[in-house]
Amino acid sequence: MAWKCEATRIASPGKSSPFNPLHLNRCAAGPAMASLACSLSAPCTTSALRSTFNGDSLVDNAASSHQAPQLSKGALRIEAKESRIGKAPITVPKGVTINLDGQSLTVKGPLGELARTYPREVKLTTGSDGLITVERAVESRKARQMHGLFRTLTDNMVVGVSQGFTKRLQLIGVGYRAAVEKDELTLNLGFSHQVRMKIPEFITVKVEENTRLIVSGKDKCAVGDFSAAVRKWRPPEPYKGKGIKYSDEVIRRKEGKVGKKK
Repeated sequence: MAWKCEATRIASPGKSSPFNPLHLNRCAAGPAMASLACSLSAPCTTSALRSTFNGDSLVDNAASSHQAPQLSKGALRIEAKESRIGKAPITVPKGVTINLDGQSLTVKGPLGELARTYPREVKLTTGSDGLITVERAVESRKARQMHGLFRTLTDNMVVGVSQGFTKRLQLIGVGYRAAVEKDELTLNLGFSHQVRMKIPEFITVKVEENTRLIVSGKDKCAVGDFSAAVRKWRPPEPYKGKGIKYSDEVIRRKEGKVGKKK
């Protein structure tokens, strides 16, 4: 594949001058862009650009006018960095089995089974040492965005079927109460009616002292979504702190209005 570099012709107002790659060093980009200038009439080969981006020393070869000049070290370096999260391998604990079929992964453990299908931008590899590695299948912007994301989602699957996830909520307010009846959560939150929410499958909700909720399950996304849906009915207000809040949530309080002194 041949790459063709294009550059804007630089000329004085009212005058025309032939294109000269060295004129680019007058721009704000400086010598770095000047060294990248290529002839407008000839394409730059991939190998020439690769040597340029690798930071090799600048070669001044006047005889080869169609070859892209190479950059001096430190002038410009373009490289695809590995994701700090994505490159970390995932350890599979005892009691957890994994089954990889193409782009589909199934994880089984003491708490159940989870499955996920991965996009073509990432690929999974499993080793005999009990490690799962998530890598980029292609080098693109979308693949770099997905690398760390799907590594985290895979780790959540392994942790979910082995340990599970838990969210704790607290009801603060006069008359605020909660109760679980079969697969339904009933909330008294000061409305003229009770709030009834169906508990999703694979999620367990426990009530302690009528005002504390414990939401647990193997799917971290499902646990978080249901907890957020419960909290949304009465978000904590900043004046008296009434509402539904997470147990570790800190409410930023505000001072109420003070009447005029007589």
